[in-house]
Amino acid sequence: MTTSGVLPEVDVCCQTERMLKMASSVLSLRLSSASKTCLPLLKSMRLTQTAAAVKPEKRFKKFTVYRWDPDKSGDKPHMQTYEIDLNNCGPMVLDALIKIKNEIDPTLTFRRSCREGICGSCAMNIGGVNTLACICKIDNNTAKQTKIYPLPHMYVIKDLVPDMNNFYAQYASIEPYLKKKDIKEEDIGKEQFFQSVEDRSKLDGLYECILCACCSTSCPSYWWNSDKYLGPAVLMQAYRWMIDSRDDFTVERLSMMEDKFSVYRCHTIMNCTKTCPKHLNPGLAIGQIKKMLALYKKDTEAKAAHA
Repeated sequence: MTTSGVLPEVDVCCQTERMLKMASSVLSLRLSSASKTCLPLLKSMRLTQTAAAVKPEKRFKKFTVYRWDPDKSGDKPHMQTYEIDLNNCGPMVLDALIKIKNEIDPTLTFRRSCREGICGSCAMNIGGVNTLACICKIDNNTAKQTKIYPLPHMYVIKDLVPDMNNFYAQYASIEPYLKKKDIKEEDIGKEQFFQSVEDRSKLDGLYECILCACCSTSCPSYWWNSDKYLGPAVLMQAYRWMIDSRDDFTVERLSMMEDKFSVYRCHTIMNCTKTCPKHLNPGLAIGQIKKMLALYKKDTEAKAAHA
């Protein structure tokens, strides 16, 4: 020490350095002891979490599917049950069917295409409801099996594939395309046929139909008279062209439906509207056709009276 009693600057620095070293060593000792205690615990927690992530509890669910193979001698329609783990499957019924076909039974036959509710190919009866397999979610209740059938009251080609020939023939019969009068075939496509915003809005809720046949095959009247009654899907498309302001054949389209079966077999049961996977209203469209037919008949009778 100096005579003034003040520590020299060098001694102060040395003491400060010693204190920092001591604190550092104490801290490192504490950390090392803590790490010895905590690291095994952290490792065990991570291993437990990893094991839980890699091996989740399996969720097996049963799918009972309609099967029939006409090429197999003596085969009769029957139900076959498959069990799959929902943890290794997509969320939709179509995902389950694809998994069954790819991993369990390659002979299972069904239609599918877009997987987005656009094409209508995968229409079938799932859990008692006509819908699209690609947008029908799997019921997570593993205690309850899911039953899958082809569209009801249609001839079956194989398994879940119905024969759609009659349905498409009926659709073709309504001539589902724009028809104009006083126009030559060689002039078609040379000019546009304009439509007001108001007239265009009348087609909303009609043009979105994807012809999946869910509505028609849910209709009891169509079950009984599918050879004569056009059914909800086809009638809704007929109405779509009847009210199109650009079409010139509304009267002719109505005259095609004057018989007792084409339209009037509809008894307003409304299964069609309830089951439509696109949330459309075929029942309303059929009701509008009936109104148009009533007015058309009055006009026809009035013209006949004045003739």
